[in-house]
Amino acid sequence: MALSTEDKLAIQDLYARYNHAIDFGKGDVWAATFTPDGTFSSLGAGTFTGTEQLTGFGNGFATRIKGRHWTNNLVIEDAGDGAKGTCYLALLLLGGPEKGTSFLTTGIYNDELVRTDGGWRFKSRAVTPDA
Repeated sequence: MALSTEDKLAIQDLYARYNHAIDFGKGDVWAATFTPDGTFSSLGAGTFTGTEQLTGFGNGFATRIKGRHWTNNLVIEDAGDGAKGTCYLALLLLGGPEKGTSFLTTGIYNDELVRTDGGWRFKSRAVTPDA
């Protein structure tokens, strides 16, 4: 089944909700962008599977880093009963009066997405840093 325009818009919204939730330390909201058995993996942070582990990681992120996830160049492709997504990541480290904002890292997200009763969700999300 081909992805509709509505599907693509809903997936773009999912990406934005993910970024807002992780940056503001809303671990439960961030975990809800994944399926209950979803997986997030990062070469720097490790692998987190399931709502409990995802919530813990999401809650802790904003206490460790005051940052902003900036994603762009999103490509969404049909994957039979789901979708695959890739996009670029620029993770900004927010500065203050003495030190300005800077890039913490850049990388690429590779995602497997599924349509659920609650809308589109990440089944798996892997980030690969460029450096």
